[in-house]
Amino acid sequence: MNLWKDTYPLIVSCARGLAPLTAQELTRLGYKIIDSTENTVVVRGGMRDMMTLNLQLRTAHRVLVPLLRTTCGNLRYLYNDVYSIDWENLIDVDGYFTVNSVVRNETVRDTRMPSLTTKDAIVDRIRDKRGGRPDSGRETYGAAVFVYWINSELIIYIDTTGEPLSKRGYRKNPGVAPMQETLAAGCVLASGWDGNSPFVVPMCGSGTPAIEAALYAINRAPGSFKSHFGFMAIKGYRRMIPGEKAGVSVRQRFGATPEQIWKDMVAVARQQERRENLPPIIATDVSEDVVETAHLNAIAAGVAEYMTFGTCDFADTRLPPPPGVIFMNPPYGERLTAGAAVDAADLTADAAVDAPDAPAEEPVPGEPLDELYGRIGDFLKQKGAGYTGCVFTGNMELSRRIGLRSSRRITFYNGPIECRLIVFDLYEGDKTCAPSP
Repeated sequence: MNLWKDTYPLIVSCARGLAPLTAQELTRLGYKIIDSTENTVVVRGGMRDMMTLNLQLRTAHRVLVPLLRTTCGNLRYLYNDVYSIDWENLIDVDGYFTVNSVVRNETVRDTRMPSLTTKDAIVDRIRDKRGGRPDSGRETYGAAVFVYWINSELIIYIDTTGEPLSKRGYRKNPGVAPMQETLAAGCVLASGWDGNSPFVVPMCGSGTPAIEAALYAINRAPGSFKSHFGFMAIKGYRRMIPGEKAGVSVRQRFGATPEQIWKDMVAVARQQERRENLPPIIATDVSEDVVETAHLNAIAAGVAEYMTFGTCDFADTRLPPPPGVIFMNPPYGERLTAGAAVDAADLTADAAVDAPDAPAEEPVPGEPLDELYGRIGDFLKQKGAGYTGCVFTGNMELSRRIGLRSSRRITFYNGPIECRLIVFDLYEGDKTCAPSP
């Protein structure tokens, strides 16, 4: 396979629950969905498409290209299968690469061994064909390979993304129990927000949902934050491709390198950003320190000038005239720990690498959670008329304390925790007082 000239399946991985939204993003970008699973969506494309997806997708984590799909019984066969791939045409002899894997095979006792075996096979193949060997390790500045080996099914991917798209790079201080950027973007899209009306985030925490709303409103390509992608370390990235067009320079007659094409894509995306007539995006929290953290993260994201921050109890948040969206992500009494266990049977390439790294979520000091959720219901009912109210929670029992009838309940996963985005259409009058079913 020639990554720069051929077309191939593009497997877009995402967190559990986000695949329908990722599919919607792909459709809006003009792609035909070939296949999908709980956390992957498949389209077909070539170099420009691979770059476009890495640049534009808000809810995806990785863009993977399969190099080999076969059956595999043990580590010896794994070595042979990996060795059979023409790595010398993908990774420079003096390059660098990393290997990640998700494995569930009865012959494997140490789950680190498939990654080590894969590294050995790649290095041996390149040394045999080119007389030298690349380095490998856990850093993400080089090429990236992923091994998916469940029972006897083996798929070897080249990971064109590298460090996942969820790590935008703007969250300098994550705060307590941060929401992953791609999950926050998914909630913004699932809320039905049009990007033109107010988006209000009481209890804003580190600010991620509000920042993702601002990025959506100004039409900023999420991938424009990242300085390195896995495809940049693939052999040929800086080599001229005859006939390829990029920009409006003399290169159009003689061709362009993938590197030039990528830089032009990013430049065009920046030119298409929206700077005027932006809607109010408001983030508040009861803690001055938390609000300061959110503000600093917004500065890092380049959207602070389009947002308004305030320190107050969530119930005192001032709302602009409706319509709009009120988004709340209250604590729900669960704890997310680094490297939380996830069932490998449910994993794609993405989920294994991106195990949740959020710290423990703590309740609001001095206020029982059931009372907090009751006050959320009162706030939405008394002040949110004309808005769409959205509450993201992993505690269905507590959600009943809100006391309002929901119009939609959308399943998402915050790491291993099954959550709901509960949507309320907030009307004037008795409808807002209807109890939840």
